[in-house]
Amino acid sequence: MGVPQESQESRESRESDAVGLFGPDSVTWQLHADPVMWVAGIRALYLQALHPRAVRGVVQNSDFRKDPWGRLMRTADFVGVTTYGTRTEAERAGARVRRIHSVIKAVDPVTEQPYRIDEPELLRWIHCAEVGSYLSVARQAGFPMTDELADLYLAEQRRSAELVGLGAEEVPGSVAELKRYFEEIRPALAMSDEARGVFDFLRRPTVPFVLVLGREVLWRQVAESAYAALPRWAKDLYGYRGLPSVVARPGLKVLRRAVGAATPVIRAVYPSPHLRGAMERLGPEVEPSVSRLPRLEAAGAAGSADAVGTVAEATGESRR
Repeated sequence: MGVPQESQESRESRESDAVGLFGPDSVTWQLHADPVMWVAGIRALYLQALHPRAVRGVVQNSDFRKDPWGRLMRTADFVGVTTYGTRTEAERAGARVRRIHSVIKAVDPVTEQPYRIDEPELLRWIHCAEVGSYLSVARQAGFPMTDELADLYLAEQRRSAELVGLGAEEVPGSVAELKRYFEEIRPALAMSDEARGVFDFLRRPTVPFVLVLGREVLWRQVAESAYAALPRWAKDLYGYRGLPSVVARPGLKVLRRAVGAATPVIRAVYPSPHLRGAMERLGPEVEPSVSRLPRLEAAGAAGSADAVGTVAEATGESRR
């Protein structure tokens, strides 16, 4: 008796699932493997903390001071599985996040009224602060991000927004829309006691005594670089200027080049389980690389003054 033949529909469904949400030819696939994404993630945490209702939801419902790396690692794992996992794995991760968020509430200290942390406004802020930080830090560090690629990336990231419970049209899908969003949300942002706590924690997280020197020498530099990548208005809210751009930007570029040169060794010794799984499913040729970025008919070439300026404005970064 012969083996039943797989139908074309079944094969296409299986292949679509294996490719995942974005696929190896997407901007997301290349950008999320870039060495500076850790710096971008920290920049996102600084920025997210400036929304009083959003940061209150984190502080009231997590133990980030006692588990300093837990939140970072959970966020990194979510980004990893949604970028490089199968579609089924990504959707499962999204369902888990939605389930957790659906039962968590925070309390407004002024009105003493509880509110859900999965309010669309809060989810939208977290999403925009994250993708905006990824774009901003990557560009400042030398990633070849044109306006056209940034537009494509933001359109791709609408799929991530859907995973956490937002509609695709509820988040910016272009650089112009992201710029408009940050302009509109700024009146709702403010310094708060919770934001101060996040600021202090990111600059000096709790670590075992044997790692204190490493924190002061290595982590502090990463945290300062991430803070320096914030827009000027965010730094004004924190009341701390940080490193000037003329120092921070060259430092980010050096960091990206140095870590990038070591990336093959790092991936061989400490492989990302999600990226490794993707390469096992789809083949070694899908390994992320800027050479795989989509070739678009760009109105402004990579690195041009116009492209740099527009992305900078959209992500809120200071060009000084």
